[in-house]
Amino acid sequence: MVKHFLLAIKIILVTFIARSSALWCYQCVSTQPGCGNPFNWLFHWTKVCPEDDDVCVKILEQKNGETIITRDCLSSLQGLRTDIPADHYEGCRPAAVDVKLANYVNNSVKELDIYRNYYDNTTWCFCFLDHRCNSGISMEYSITYIVTCTIVIFHQLL
Repeated sequence: MVKHFLLAIKIILVTFIARSSALWCYQCVSTQPGCGNPFNWLFHWTKVCPEDDDVCVKILEQKNGETIITRDCLSSLQGLRTDIPADHYEGCRPAAVDVKLANYVNNSVKELDIYRNYYDNTTWCFCFLDHRCNSGISMEYSITYIVTCTIVIFHQLL
């Protein structure tokens, strides 16, 4: 009976502690169903961020009352975006201005956003203290939940 209890404890610890070794973030754009405001976590899988010191990001880009929301890991966006703010701590801040962006481009197609100035307002929100925190809703397992599961499994084994 003690072996069953220890096995149950090991399963619970492996389930909850092994998952916390990397940060999990949602990866979607608000043009996909359920990714806008309000966010529906049932439609979107989480992504394990590739870097150890990664941060979950939610980007809010606004133009004429329309808002596009992008959710992803910071390391996935670093090669694509040049307007990432220098401060990556918890909270929201405006996008950085890249004065060198598109300086040497002589493009006759006006529809291309080579200066990245299409949106009136771009806000970057960073979070790294909770898994899946770029949804705006905390889905973290609590200690009470873990203890309750352990007690239920222990009583079922008796």
